[in-house]
Amino acid sequence: MAAPSAPFAAGERVLLIDTKQRRYLVELQAGGEFHSHAGFVPHDQIIGRTQGSWAVSTKGAKYLTLRPTLEDFVVEMPRGAQVIYPKDLAPICMLADIGPGARVFETGVGSGALSITMLRWGATIVGYELREDFLNRARNNVRGFLGEDVLDRYDVSLRDSYEGIDTADGPFDRVVLDLPEPWQVVPHAERALAPGGILVAYTPSITQAARVREALASQSWGATRTLEVLHRTWHIEGQAVRPDHRMVAHTAFLTVSRLVDGSTRG
Repeated sequence: MAAPSAPFAAGERVLLIDTKQRRYLVELQAGGEFHSHAGFVPHDQIIGRTQGSWAVSTKGAKYLTLRPTLEDFVVEMPRGAQVIYPKDLAPICMLADIGPGARVFETGVGSGALSITMLRWGATIVGYELREDFLNRARNNVRGFLGEDVLDRYDVSLRDSYEGIDTADGPFDRVVLDLPEPWQVVPHAERALAPGGILVAYTPSITQAARVREALASQSWGATRTLEVLHRTWHIEGQAVRPDHRMVAHTAFLTVSRLVDGSTRG
């Protein structure tokens, strides 16, 4: 990734924000153009300039130019599958204790939002995905935000985790699940995780979370809990201060558990 103070270069992405706070993620190309109802902006007007400057369209519309943050990229990036949004991405990485050198098994990579976040935090990922179009989209999104070199830490293949996890790739420090029936993967995770390893399951419905908890009820798992994250913004304008009328409430339940030595329990 380019240094924050470096000028924009062809081949990188820029976030354009208009005066109504509408956001556009654009890949810069020499000779390229960004078109909207307000005319077009030549990419060459942005290339070579530093972020924080303004671009002006042929009809006089102004766009603030910024390098996209991880949050910006996840929200605006190309997608096939529904992505996990930033309000859950950070808690997942905290609950799973993702850090440099962590070996993670991820299944249900979808459009790659969680992969990008864990790779950004320093993890090495082995992933399974059932659909080739999702797998290719995830790889492209990972490459698009983090660059080509990070693919050395991102080994994703077309495989069904319900049928098992290849223990030759393990042991893993973490298992992160985002798929319709994660409880089917729990027995495989017991064999693939290192002692004390962490499993995190992302499930949209409470019935799914309950099934995961049933699967984790054996003596092989401990310190299990389930939570959800709510995200509310505030309107602040002079003396007018109040919660915004809309909030991002429920998106999913996060269930986390540790692999333990159940034979020593009383």
